[in-house]
Amino acid sequence: MPGPESAEYDYDVVISGAGLAGSAAAILLARRGVRVALLERRSDPGAYKVLCTHSLTANAYPVLDELGLVPALEEAGAVRNEARWYTRWGWITPKPAPGGPELPYGYNVRRSTLDPLIRSRAAQTPGVELLLGHRVTGLLREAGRTVGVRATAPHGEREIRARLVVGADGKDSAVAEFAGMRARSYENTRFGYLAHYRGLPLPGGIGHTWFLEPDMAYAFPNDDGVTVIAVLPDKERLPAFREDLEGSFSAFVRALPEAPPIDAAERVSKIIGTVDYPLLSRKPTAPGIALVGDAALTSDPLWGVGCGWALQTAQWLAEAVAPAATGRGRLDRSLARYARRHQWRLRGHQHLAVDFAKARPFNPAEEMVFSAAARDASMARHMHLFASRLIGPVRFLNPLMMAKATAVNIRHRGAPPAPDRAQDGRGTA
Repeated sequence: MPGPESAEYDYDVVISGAGLAGSAAAILLARRGVRVALLERRSDPGAYKVLCTHSLTANAYPVLDELGLVPALEEAGAVRNEARWYTRWGWITPKPAPGGPELPYGYNVRRSTLDPLIRSRAAQTPGVELLLGHRVTGLLREAGRTVGVRATAPHGEREIRARLVVGADGKDSAVAEFAGMRARSYENTRFGYLAHYRGLPLPGGIGHTWFLEPDMAYAFPNDDGVTVIAVLPDKERLPAFREDLEGSFSAFVRALPEAPPIDAAERVSKIIGTVDYPLLSRKPTAPGIALVGDAALTSDPLWGVGCGWALQTAQWLAEAVAPAATGRGRLDRSLARYARRHQWRLRGHQHLAVDFAKARPFNPAEEMVFSAAARDASMARHMHLFASRLIGPVRFLNPLMMAKATAVNIRHRGAPPAPDRAQDGRGTA
């Protein structure tokens, strides 16, 4: 039987899912000379993910830049995601150091804008064939590895052979299911609902997140003057929300410190959400298969990292496997390289997210850093780097920063919380 490097293939790579991760992977692979079939189960090229934080954290900016999407996002009205965070010690508002560079940023942009934009770019990329209305119904296997997919198509069933199958089909990935790539599931003891408003002013015109211990909420301004507000309460509150969703949602938002004035704004969407959103982790590769985005790792939506990680994992995969996907290298070795990078870069973040999903109050280390960040400008910038996923947990909680946080808090012991000291740039540079 011919091996994977000598067999005839319809494409080098077939990707299931033409959302954010799949479209990005298709573009980046095709630019490296890979022939890509990009399958999307929905027939509408304008389809988009509805339940989302609509946040592209700053870690995704280099990928957006490589994709050439930054000018298009700016033109579409995407909002640079400057933000402040409420804690029991006051507000944390990161600002650039005096005379220093601007803080790294990503974008807040609705998926109704983002998904069709990146999918259209993928369809226009030489080497990519976008196949709408194609749903993967099985995998083709030879000699213990995957060599393609079976799919339902507008004109019947078809088989598509490829050296590599990429699952970019979300947390309930059919590719992973057919391949027997089981997910490890972690309970999320919060539930979440969100709604979109037009004409909703936020202080400073920037995003807001509330750490209420254990409840959470955020408000992010997006394109076209639309702001998304999400509430993520402890499941102890779930019976009240089930009894009166509209009333409970509105009451929760009105009770927030510096609450967004939702009664003076126009709500332009239904209140949507989920009462059960576990965190999932899968091994990101198998023989002939790679998973990207939520298919490999689904984190807690309260952190807003899913879109950024979708783009990053697409980039890591393209960098690792492109030569081997065209037959110029060992695919298994390339997949192992992708898996190592995926786990090295994301496992620590997911570990913290899994722990915080227990709807617990801050632990002592978090108390130390969050309280210092509310009191000191340089600690607020350190928080920004972690929230943007530009540094990992080891750097976030490294001994030097913990010592600095301790010193900041000792200086402020017994003093009342200052009103947004970090907001005007005061504090240690």
